[in-house]
Amino acid sequence: MRGTSAAHLGYRVAAARAAAGGLTRAEVADRSGVSVSMIRQVEGGTRNPSDVVLTALARALHTTPEHLLGGPGRTNSRVHRAIPALQAAIASYDLPEDGPVRPLHELTAVVEEMTQARVNSQYSMLAEAIAPLLEELFRAVDRTTGAERHRAAHLLALALRSADAAAYKYGYRDLSARLVELMRWAAGITEDPALAAAAAYVRTETFFATGQLATGLRALQQATDRMPPPVTVLLAAAEAALHMRAAVVAGRAGDPDAARLHLAEAERLARDVPERLYDGTAVGLASVRIHQLAVAVELADPAGLNRAVAEAGRWAPPRDLPAERRSHYYIDLGRAQGALGRPGHARDSLLVARQIAPQHVREHGQVRTELATLVRLSRGRDAELLAMARWAQAV
Repeated sequence: MRGTSAAHLGYRVAAARAAAGGLTRAEVADRSGVSVSMIRQVEGGTRNPSDVVLTALARALHTTPEHLLGGPGRTNSRVHRAIPALQAAIASYDLPEDGPVRPLHELTAVVEEMTQARVNSQYSMLAEAIAPLLEELFRAVDRTTGAERHRAAHLLALALRSADAAAYKYGYRDLSARLVELMRWAAGITEDPALAAAAAYVRTETFFATGQLATGLRALQQATDRMPPPVTVLLAAAEAALHMRAAVVAGRAGDPDAARLHLAEAERLARDVPERLYDGTAVGLASVRIHQLAVAVELADPAGLNRAVAEAGRWAPPRDLPAERRSHYYIDLGRAQGALGRPGHARDSLLVARQIAPQHVREHGQVRTELATLVRLSRGRDAELLAMARWAQAV
């Protein structure tokens, strides 16, 4: 049905019913003229409604058929307005137009600003500023040689990573895949194994988007196999990041043994890595701890979830971690609490995540799913929860 599965549509109809004041199916039937039996089948995902039925349900629920079918709409026009300029900037990456190029030390400072915007989920500012920076960095790579070209390419790879964050978060998956490939191209110019590992880390987004978890795990394993011995902090951090990412992929794929093996390797490597950003990825023991919770949520094992939630009562992410990483922790904590039947705690965790990184939370698909579930459970009676769900366009 216009690309929307019956299960997904049913889920959204049920969430919209809760958001409309916790209406019962009988009340919706009275308002719409659709039978209670039909509403039950639609919400259960066992029957696709006709266009007439869908329109009647949408009217009764104070929404539109398009919203029920399509899910969340565009939530940040500033980011979407910036996308055409970004697309144009990368179209001629190997044939850059003439223009000025600032000294590399000045470009380094600007790229660092973009990285900080990315890890702190400031996507609007990032999207509006990144296109001209990429054009300038393409020129810098084109005009330099030797060590200077390696430095310029390194900066370009990090800037492309920042651009990809905005594209991926806001649903431009084809553009994201192109930016990831350009990041890999730039990393190849540098001949830096740590940067190549960062590119492999980011490439996993492509496999998440297409559901190719086995392929993504294999790509990460190949990347770790290519790593030289971790004789420096940079190399150890790069390999630890790969293992953190692989643990989450393995968890999502339902492979607990692989997930725990990768977590153990990440923890071993991170013991000698001070917590900070390495080529744009936060690595250290606190980051490993956050990934341990993420893996527990992906595996959805009740015993593991209980341990993770109990541990969360004794520990919180340090405030000097990037905002996106800290908000991820509270998103996963909320998902764990929801899975354990603790909707009130889940709600509070999602509210904390929103306070830390609102743009990140608003664009997070798992947040929308969790919010829709919580609204249904509360029958739309929690005003603050309902307001957040509407803000995220989860209902």
